[in-house]
Formats: sequence, C-alpha cells, structure tokens
Amino acid sequence: MEVLDLGLVPYAQGLERQDAAVAEVLAGGQGRLFLLEHPPTITFGRNGGQENLPLPAGYFEAKGVALMQSSRGGNITCHFPGQLVAYPVLKVDKRPGGLKGFFHDLEEAVIRTLMAFGIAAERSEGRPGVWLGNRKLCSIGIAVRRWITSHGLALNVGADLSLFDEVTPCGLPGVTATSMERELGRPVAMAEVKDIFSREFLRLFPEPEHPV
Repeated sequence: MEVLDLGLVPYAQGLERQDAAVAEVLAGGQGRLFLLEHPPTITFGRNGGQENLPLPAGYFEAKGVALMQSSRGGNITCHFPGQLVAYPVLKVDKRPGGLKGFFHDLEEAVIRTLMAFGIAAERSEGRPGVWLGNRKLCSIGIAVRRWITSHGLALNVGADLSLFDEVTPCGLPGVTATSMERELGRPVAMAEVKDIFSREFLRLFPEPEHPV
C-alpha cells in the first residue's frame, strides 16, 4: 500500500488522481491511500444532495465555493482546508467482510486516530461516519468499480466549519458538524493527524501477501 500526501488539491484534480489509480489497480498495481485537503467545495453524492443546498448556486460561486457532483455514496457534504480527506484505492473482493467490512474498518481507522488525541468518538447506528452524540466529526462515502474502491472519508480537524452552516449536513436535520480542534479546545497539527491516521489505516488494511 502506497501512502501519498497530495497537500491542498482541487476536488476535480483529486478525482483524476483516483481514476488513474483505479485503472492501475485494475491492471494489477498496488493499492494507494491518498491524503489531501480540498479548497472550499460542496459535493453531492449518488443519492442526491441538491435539495439540502438552501441557497442558489450563484451564491456559492460568488464566494469561491465549488459545487461538484460525485460518484460516491451518501448525500451532501463539505470540504475545506483544515479537513483531512483520505481516498483509499484498493481491491476489496477478497477482504474478510467484503464491502461492509471495508466500511467498518474505515470508520475504525478514524475512531482509533481520534482516540490517540483523547477523543472518544463512535459509530451511530444507521448513520455512516464517526460521531460524538449528534455531532459529526467524520463523513464517509465510497464508490466501487469492479471491486476497486475510491472516494473515502473526510475528518474535520480545524475549528473553522463555517461552510457547513450553508447546508444541511449529510441531509440529516438536527445534525451539527464538529471538529477535533473544537472538541479539544486547542490547535491540532494536520501533519500529526495524517501520520496517526496512516498508521492506523495500514494496521487495518495490511498489504496482502503474495505467494512466491
């Protein structure tokens, strides 16, 4: 598994990197884990999301916020600097638990990362992602093509979550977004979060052994 830190990348460029990686994995290449941040972007999933955007598109364009359709599952979500986005591109057809196990382990990697900072987050039955009560720390939405995954998760690290004020997060009324910095009341280094998340991810998704 190759871990690639792309830094701050426009959403469309992130899609291009994923598409290229999916093609390479389909051709027998190794899996990839992309770590990155996006400029302010609102994305819609395969299941919709436009209905949870209360203001016209021109309003967001004037503020420099990109609106993008995505092939991932889920509803509406937001991306912005200060949010860790992780896109795993790997084969899951032979993983124990299949896609359900893959999704569970993605959540687990985030839960373990947060625990390393003293944040006791958890799953919420019927609501994908990682939560603290009704406060959402991490959104998860994936796409799968011929058993190769793409898209992934978005973990709120920084305190500025103002973009979420413009939407109904994940299409769930009453849900509020929170972040690591808001919960801890102190700054959190993105580099440290990336390092810990990468470690926990690789523990849960070890490179498969190939026969000699």
